[in-house]
Amino acid sequence: MALKTFKPFTPSNRFKELPSFEEITTNKPEKSLLEPKKRSGGRNNQGRITCRHIGGGHKKKYRVIDFKRRKLDASAEVKTIEYDPNRTCRIALLEYTDGEKRYILAPVGIEVGQTITNGPESAPKVGNAMPLANIPLGTVIHNIEVVPGGGGKIARAAGQQATLSNREGQNALVKMPSGEIRKFNTNCYATIGQVGNITHSNEVSGKAGRTRWQGVRPTVRGMCMNPVDHPNGGGEGKSKSGGGRQHLKSPWGHVKGQKTRAKRKHSDKFIVERRKK
Repeated sequence: MALKTFKPFTPSNRFKELPSFEEITTNKPEKSLLEPKKRSGGRNNQGRITCRHIGGGHKKKYRVIDFKRRKLDASAEVKTIEYDPNRTCRIALLEYTDGEKRYILAPVGIEVGQTITNGPESAPKVGNAMPLANIPLGTVIHNIEVVPGGGGKIARAAGQQATLSNREGQNALVKMPSGEIRKFNTNCYATIGQVGNITHSNEVSGKAGRTRWQGVRPTVRGMCMNPVDHPNGGGEGKSKSGGGRQHLKSPWGHVKGQKTRAKRKHSDKFIVERRKK
């Protein structure tokens, strides 16, 4: 999963660092696990832009990922490691003994030909899915369920990992990727290991065009706009104060530096330790 650099024959190649894709074993996805993916262009059902900087980009199909891992007491063989255009990590194709095929997130260290299992009786090896009640303390995990049976929601991006630190009755204490310590039901499933493609955060696009291929349109700073278009707009020249640019806030009222989490949120009771002490 190393990054490759390029000789600076063009300005875009000078600082470009892209993945080498050496872990990818095939460029043909499993057709039975593909679904069409519609684009909104950031528009709602009335055609109005409700999410900015979205549009264009390469066509892609959605790969159906098995986040629940509820096919218990059945072993599967890793057939391929594939690229997924919809997420930052790689995905692995599993084929169970009954012939069924499913995609999972590919953790660090998974290899083609490896055997993967799900369930309480599984060994705590990379790629296996187990309830938090059966995972040894101190184990690195990812794809953690918030509600038993709801499918993995936590630690799914490239390079992310959480740590099972303790258990208290029906609750398991997990140190999240952000550093926050949170309670989870011990019946929630999690997958052993760290999510793969750990060098993703070090990638350098090299040019604006690659960002456009990914469906991201240009971002204009609010400071460059007029007061009618953005709270930070206006002023003669580069105005740091006054001229309509009184507060560093977005068009929706979020001020930079202020906490955006609700003061009374139902999940506060599950948080043992905040990420910022």
